[in-house]
Amino acid sequence: MFERTNSIGWKLRMRQWRKGAQEGMTLIEVLVALLILSVGLLGAAALQLNALKYTDSARMTSQASFIAYDMMDRIRANAAADYTVTPPTSGNPNVARDQDLYDFTSNIIGFGGPSATGSISLNQRVYTITISWDDSRAANSAESRRSFVLSSRATVDPVGTP
Repeated sequence: MFERTNSIGWKLRMRQWRKGAQEGMTLIEVLVALLILSVGLLGAAALQLNALKYTDSARMTSQASFIAYDMMDRIRANAAADYTVTPPTSGNPNVARDQDLYDFTSNIIGFGGPSATGSISLNQRVYTITISWDDSRAANSAESRRSFVLSSRATVDPVGTP
């Protein structure tokens, strides 16, 4: 370390610079560190957005499952009724089948919007409930439909005499 006096008489103390002894960071090092940090933050944000999309898609699949199983329980509770008819446009509490089908349609539209559809078919005492909805948000395409299908026997086979 050496001292020298400036033009107004103040003593200045200065260190001698030695080759290879650098202190602090250069601007390039700071910029590279900032670039690496920003790429990492952008990656974390993209990961978060994908997680939100797929969580929404899984939630909709769960809702479709709940609606389908609810409808299957209603079919089992009222096994003598024909649930393959066209659902009514309004509820009718006096006729269980009509109210069940109205609730089924209302629940589907409530969870999947106006483009969501549901159908019930019967083949050899096996009911198949199909619910379809628009899942374009998770699929990253404009026309992406997703379906949930539940098939189950609603009644027990009649016991025959041997």
